[in-house]
Amino acid sequence: MTTYSTDLLEKLAEIAPSSELKQARDTRDAATRHAQGSYDALFTEQDGVDFTLAERLRLAQNVARWHGDSQLTNHYSERLQDLPDIDETARLDAALTHGERLSYKPASATPAHLQALKKAGWSVDAIVTISQLIAFVSFQSRALRSYRLIGGKPVENASNKPVGAAFWRTEPNTHSGRDAPQAFTQEELGWEPWIPSKRLEEFDEAQQAILAKFGHTDSDYFRLLGRNLPVLEQRTLTDKGIFYTSGGLPRKERELAATVASKINGCIYCASVHSRKASQLSKQTEDVQRLIDIPPGGILSKEQSPRWQAEIDFAAALSATPPVASPEHIKALRDQGLNELEIVDLAQSAAFFAWANRLMLTLGEPFND
Repeated sequence: MTTYSTDLLEKLAEIAPSSELKQARDTRDAATRHAQGSYDALFTEQDGVDFTLAERLRLAQNVARWHGDSQLTNHYSERLQDLPDIDETARLDAALTHGERLSYKPASATPAHLQALKKAGWSVDAIVTISQLIAFVSFQSRALRSYRLIGGKPVENASNKPVGAAFWRTEPNTHSGRDAPQAFTQEELGWEPWIPSKRLEEFDEAQQAILAKFGHTDSDYFRLLGRNLPVLEQRTLTDKGIFYTSGGLPRKERELAATVASKINGCIYCASVHSRKASQLSKQTEDVQRLIDIPPGGILSKEQSPRWQAEIDFAAALSATPPVASPEHIKALRDQGLNELEIVDLAQSAAFFAWANRLMLTLGEPFND
């Protein structure tokens, strides 16, 4: 696969070669390489893919703009200038409408929205790639913002005002009629897709080996994402590089950041998984439950320890759309003793769930298992 850039985020964040931020990202080499690998998988021309590079760049340009990131918007705009003018079609308009919804209010997505994409001419495989692209740029914009903040570079829309909990679905039943969770929980939940997952036998032997390597063969969710396997592979390696590495921020606080992002985005399923992990690792089940019980508009860091308050406030501000994380948030983290690597771990954990939540919320829904 031909790559466009060795490290796009380093370039856009203006990370100095000798800086502590550069050293921290080098320490998290797997996350750095595979975030770039995800970009390469999404934004290089692919034979036989029903989603042209120009369409992908146009969608990415808009998603970056909706997330309030001018550097990223300009990057995708510049790449578009190197391609022939794109036709304004009903098909592209449907993808842009979907992108705006997933950017601002992913928990409002329904099966009907995926059917609208199919009606506009998008294949099921392309719909998965559309979802991955929107979710990835959502992650990319937050990773970029956090690196600029850590490095002391200017950002847009900065605010130190606390970000409150947001909207989530409260319907009693799933689309298929199963009992649906109506509130955030630490209990185990199931998840069902709104469009067909790919059957295991539809993958060739090499593709099945990739799924098996990550333990994805029995998962409807991952076999659905497997409709674009190169992106899924890079995304999974990015995930592992962010959450399953030694040193730096304790794993319990990375899981806390994932829970906060999921609460902001209204993803009950992701919050159930990661709040449970945060509780198990921290032994602070009541504190985690207090966080996920906060009602819409409520401040997520209420009645938490000073360290958790600083981490929760930053993760919430980074997860808002557009993000509003500010230099004051970084100062508060440093005042609590977090070093450069720990802040990078916290930022990447929250940013990754801008990606994960937007897939879980818009390709299917949870049910009470």
